[in-house]
This record gives sequence, C-alpha cells and structure tokens, in this order.
Amino acid sequence: MFRHQGKYRTAKHNLKIASLLSFVAGIVNVTGFLSIHKLTTNVTGHFAFFIDEIHRWEPWQGSVYLLYILSFLFGSFISSTLIELTDIRERINIYVLPTLLEAGTLVMIAVLVQTLSDPSASLIACLLLFAMGVQNSFVTKISDAVVRTTHLTGLFTDLGIELSYLMFPKKHLNRHHIKTNIRLRLYIISFFFLGGIFGGYLYTLIQFNVLLVAAALLISGLMYSRLKFKAILVRRKYQNR
Repeated sequence: MFRHQGKYRTAKHNLKIASLLSFVAGIVNVTGFLSIHKLTTNVTGHFAFFIDEIHRWEPWQGSVYLLYILSFLFGSFISSTLIELTDIRERINIYVLPTLLEAGTLVMIAVLVQTLSDPSASLIACLLLFAMGVQNSFVTKISDAVVRTTHLTGLFTDLGIELSYLMFPKKHLNRHHIKTNIRLRLYIISFFFLGGIFGGYLYTLIQFNVLLVAAALLISGLMYSRLKFKAILVRRKYQNR
C-alpha cells in the first residue's frame, strides 16, 4: 500500500493506506485535544483564530496561530521534498522517509513530554501539526490526491456529492467508480472516528505514550508493505521457473 503508484495503484491499496493513516490521525487529533485543548490535524480553526486576533489588533497573540499554520505547511513541504529527492536517486521506496519522519516526530513528542517538566503546549501543537502536514502530503501524493486523512470537511463534501450522483443513474453512468469512492470516504471517516475513540481511551491510561502506539502503527504499515512486496517477488520467481 506504500509502494504502488500511478496505474499500478488500485482502490484496494487506497483503502488500506486510508484506513491506517486516518486511524493514526484520529489518535493524534484526540491526543492534541485532550492534552493541550488544540485541534492538531488541520489548520482551518487556527486560521480563524489568527484572523480574529488580527481583527482585535493583537498580532502578537495571533502569531502563535500563524505558527501552527506554518508548522503544518512546513511538514507538507518537507514531506514532498523528501519524496522528490528519493525519487531522483531511486534507491528505496520514496514514501519510506516521510513515513519514518512522521513516526519519529510522534516518538519525539512522547519523549519530550516525559523529559521536560513543563513542556510548552504551543511546541507540542506545532510538532503534532508538523506530523500531520507530513502525513497529508505523502498520502496525497501516493494516492494521486484521492486520499486525504487528516481532516474531514472535504471528505463529507465529496461524500455528499457522490451520494447525490447515485440518484441520477442516467447522467452518471459509472456507478462502480462512484460506489468505490463512497466506500473510500466512509472508510476514512470511520477509521478516523475509531482512532479517536481508541486514542482517547488509551490517553486516559498512558497519556502521551499513545503517540508511541501511533508511531508503531506507521512502522508496522511500512513493514507489512515491504514484506508483502517481497512475498510477491518470491512467488513470481517460482512461477517463472
């Protein structure tokens, strides 16, 4: 699910990666909200708060929200840059480094919270937003903009549009494609919701260590993808004998 690209990528690959990453995003979202009372998987609300502070002539207060926005942007930029650099060298799967970067960032947050006596809420928010920027960037590129997993506004919009298409079968003939997209949206929404429930429950037990679980899920996804690819190569090798 992390390897196939372009014409070799199927709806099944997108479902797998969407389920995993939306579950991770749900964990991150609830962790940010419960710990520092910030939404840390998208920037829409932070942009509104930033504009509100500017409107009240308190730009210094608003600068923290601008920092949140830029953290998400920087994560997306770094993720895409790593993909482009890896693609040039063509040595490893181009999505390995961004995934490891996201996992490493989540681990670093958990370690910082355990190490520092009073970690800054703004620093935690920036790092969580950076991680989500990384994730949103590489999943957008790997799925050719079909999958986005860190926020649900666009998903509900697309889901509403695609559900309306089913009411006009004569106008929208490719019902299989429409139903495939609807299924994908429902998977993302469901796993984001399940990740939130799972993350919220674990947070009450282990606090920020829940981010270690999210990081482990990302690494497990990479390992699963690599092992499955190797298994396919071995099977093809024996079939060609």
